Amino acid sequence: MDNTLQLVKDITSDICITILLNTHRTKPDKLQDRIVLKNLIQQASSRLLTFETKEKAEFLTNKLLKIEDSINHLENQESLLIFVNENIATYTRLPISVGNRVVIDTTFATRDLIRALHAETNYFILVLSEKKARLIHAMSDKLVQEIAKPFPIQNTELYPTLVREKKNASIQTQYLAEFFNRIDKEVNAIRYLHPLPVLICSEASNFHEYLKIADQKHTIYPIYFKGNHEKESAQHIVTESWKILQKHCLEKERKRLEELELALTNGNYICDINEIWGAIPEGRIQTLFLEENLFQSARITNNALILVGEEDRNLEDVVDDIYDELIEANLNHGGDVVFLPDGSFKKFNGFAAITRY
Repeated sequence: MDNTLQLVKDITSDICITILLNTHRTKPDKLQDRIVLKNLIQQASSRLLTFETKEKAEFLTNKLLKIEDSINHLENQESLLIFVNENIATYTRLPISVGNRVVIDTTFATRDLIRALHAETNYFILVLSEKKARLIHAMSDKLVQEIAKPFPIQNTELYPTLVREKKNASIQTQYLAEFFNRIDKEVNAIRYLHPLPVLICSEASNFHEYLKIADQKHTIYPIYFKGNHEKESAQHIVTESWKILQKHCLEKERKRLEELELALTNGNYICDINEIWGAIPEGRIQTLFLEENLFQSARITNNALILVGEEDRNLEDVVDDIYDELIEANLNHGGDVVFLPDGSFKKFNGFAAITRY
């Protein structure tokens, strides 16, 4: 999904169609995904006909239909995003839920891609010991898959064999570091295509030794699932790991909200959407706080935002979701974004920002 974000985030054209839908991993719900997608494509086609020529609307609709035919719904995760314009037709699956909708604008809707990359409920578990390493892909408390090839990795040579080596702690540490280094290289090769954070499941000493050699320490959780669990089932490891990680995620969310409360005290916050819109290009916005499913159409007139109702979202000069534009702009100016559960941010109507100065 990171590769998809890099592909579509900077594209601008007359018509960019983004279709977002929740999907399902299991039957019988999975059987309805194709029907929902077909209905969303029909909705997109109808909207295109309201402001485009019949020829262009049919051209773009046909590209959507070709994408539809290429999708294997047996591989669905939690959601599916489709991106189509005159030059691009691609899709990606996400491990987070989205709101079913069609977005037609001059740019693609990327907020859910960004949210998925920020979400910590989709992660790898590295089950680690001196003898063996396993890699498990999990989402919350659900097992997605245990990674094969090259995992599991056995330590068949990097351990002391001579009596004098076994008595030398320095040599033992050196062997272990080399084994962990090989594992780290394989983990990062997989993370290149799936850039998810890593929770280590291991004894305390191994956790700290691994951190010493890890190339991407910032992607490893500062907490870990303690103990040697290399022989346990993947689902058991996921279930127990999530109990630990869930507490960490809630604590991290609480601290981010504390940042906003402190900003309220210090006066370095903004909750007016037009003030935020004007402050982003000046580099004044550090962090945007946004409820996950808050959407708003708007018209940009003389660099001011005029919010419009649902009935006007199909008009040619209306931005389908202005929050998507704000998020992308702030990331491009070095800021970040925090997504919060719906309803957790009522006193700011679901949207606010911390300023740098």
